[in-house]
Amino acid sequence: MAVTVKVEPAGRSLWDEPVRISASGLSPGQRVTLRASLRDERDALFRAHARYCADAGGRLDLARSPALGGSFAGLEPMGLLWALEPDKPLVRLMKRDVQKPFVVELELLEGHDPEPGRLLGRTLHERHFLGPGVRREPVRAGRVRGTLFLPPGAGPFPGIIDLFGSGGGLCEYRASLLAGHGFAVLALAYFRFEDLPKQLDILNLDYFEEAVDFMLQHPEVKGPSVGLVGFSKGGDLCLSMASFLKGITAIVLINACVANTLASLHYKDMIIPDLGMDLEKKRVTESGLLNFVDVWNNPLKEPYCQSVIPLEKAQGPFLFIVGLDDQSWKSEFYAHIASERLQAHGKNKPQIIFYPGTGHCIDPPYFPPSLASVHSVLGEAVFYGGEPKAHSRAQVDAWQQIQTFFHKHLNGKTSVMTSKI
Repeated sequence: MAVTVKVEPAGRSLWDEPVRISASGLSPGQRVTLRASLRDERDALFRAHARYCADAGGRLDLARSPALGGSFAGLEPMGLLWALEPDKPLVRLMKRDVQKPFVVELELLEGHDPEPGRLLGRTLHERHFLGPGVRREPVRAGRVRGTLFLPPGAGPFPGIIDLFGSGGGLCEYRASLLAGHGFAVLALAYFRFEDLPKQLDILNLDYFEEAVDFMLQHPEVKGPSVGLVGFSKGGDLCLSMASFLKGITAIVLINACVANTLASLHYKDMIIPDLGMDLEKKRVTESGLLNFVDVWNNPLKEPYCQSVIPLEKAQGPFLFIVGLDDQSWKSEFYAHIASERLQAHGKNKPQIIFYPGTGHCIDPPYFPPSLASVHSVLGEAVFYGGEPKAHSRAQVDAWQQIQTFFHKHLNGKTSVMTSKI
């Protein structure tokens, strides 16, 4: 009987969709090694492997068969994806072109490490970022630069603006996946993209106000307000938007600061200074990575409290996603400050979800946890924190929590839509 390696759904799936990996035609109890690999748009190679034993019927099902070692151990049906590691150290797996899938190669080899034997079976599987019927529209409207993703079917759809952190550029992969769950999502760039500023020196909230207006005037975006999702520096920008701009409700903050960071923020006659940092407090790990968790000034002390975003004006509700091992800044501390200040001004208590063993970079499900990488602006290797297995589980749960939150507060639904491809 020929050995067959199978991935279900067959051929292709969405990146945030779990798959079932199995093999058949093996001998009872046969020792085998499964290897996964993919190349990103820059030809960087990422690989993972795990050792298994076939069951009494000569079958292998990763949903039932625990890995005996390798890149991970135990029952991990999606381990061959979340455990992918770069051949070149400190390279982060990111999706730069959501119009093209990642192609994952799976190989089944005879025996276990250190020297698995002959190739028994092989298959390719495409992991897509645009669901069926999801439309991608580049946005060059006035000063606004970004990409709008629209779900299939007739709108209008609940709208979300998506902001990433201090790496700059335009990141589309979270927005494209969210659009597959029924939202019109604007992936918004704010520096290091096209004719936008090259550096984070001064930020003007008017730019983000123009983006909100663009969304609310779009015929396929359902008003009277839009939601926000922001990661890292994008998170404190979302807090500022919620505090000063109209037409906003439902804000998701992923490892965000309660103060304005990295650049002064200007709006009309108001200026919120940068929280600032003391770079002498940076640490270097045993692996030679930079750790910035202690460099930031304390937003509860003068004069740094002038950088705290005035949450008495903020429009909620809020969902804080917090990695308890965030080594970029003290996200747990900032979330508690935000919660206290919101409630002190008569606002509803925000929802805060804490994830143990989870670092700074919380991505959609099945992205390999980025525990450290070379920062695109600093050009240096930075430690972000997290433990791979715990971080991977957090990404799956946080993704569901984000969808549920937005469906409830933007769409009046409590269920989570699932996309198929």
